[in-house]
Amino acid sequence: CYHVKSKMVYAYSACSYGVVGTLLFLVVVGALAGIFVTLTGWGYRFDVGQFLSESSPFMWANLGVAIAISISVVGAAWGIFMVGSSIIGGGVMAPRIKTKNLISIIFCEAVAIYGIIMAIVFQNQIKHFDLMNNPTVQPGLVSANSIKAGFQLFAGGLTTGICNLACGYCIGIVGSGAALADAQNGALFVKILIVEIFGSAIGLFGIIIAIIQTQSASMGSTST
Repeated sequence: CYHVKSKMVYAYSACSYGVVGTLLFLVVVGALAGIFVTLTGWGYRFDVGQFLSESSPFMWANLGVAIAISISVVGAAWGIFMVGSSIIGGGVMAPRIKTKNLISIIFCEAVAIYGIIMAIVFQNQIKHFDLMNNPTVQPGLVSANSIKAGFQLFAGGLTTGICNLACGYCIGIVGSGAALADAQNGALFVKILIVEIFGSAIGLFGIIIAIIQTQSASMGSTST
């Protein structure tokens, strides 16, 4: 079990370094792009406010749907990777743990299901509107409520994805510890399972917050 634990710690470190490295790369690329347009006299094009006001609400809404489901699946896969490797490693020494520790896999899979459910909810809130035939605003302009709805759906998708990513990571670590502890002492499984249940509630909190964020979203010809 010591060798299995050492491999798991190495895997955790590798994944963490990969995520941190990706974020740092994006930050550096963004900073270099900003410095370039500033020094070359194109800084006026680096206008975040203009981009947010002129971008399509459909883009933001569909980005929210994509983020909700994709990052949730990443969180579920990350958790299954950590739990599954511990179950396989610990099951070599204690085959009895392989069946009951599958509940940790089910918790991880539920994270992806949360993302799918919220993606369907967000998709149903995306309504068509005609820019040239909108009785509430000047033709060719998007109504304020449609713009607001696009940002709301994007924020809801971001909340769902990030919370489910954290939830999957939490379940993976706790479930991995539960499998290794169960291999040493079967009496510890139920106690650690309680901690895992509370960890899985993080995803539910994200769903509740996302619903609150998007409940007033009104996109389409009925918005004013």
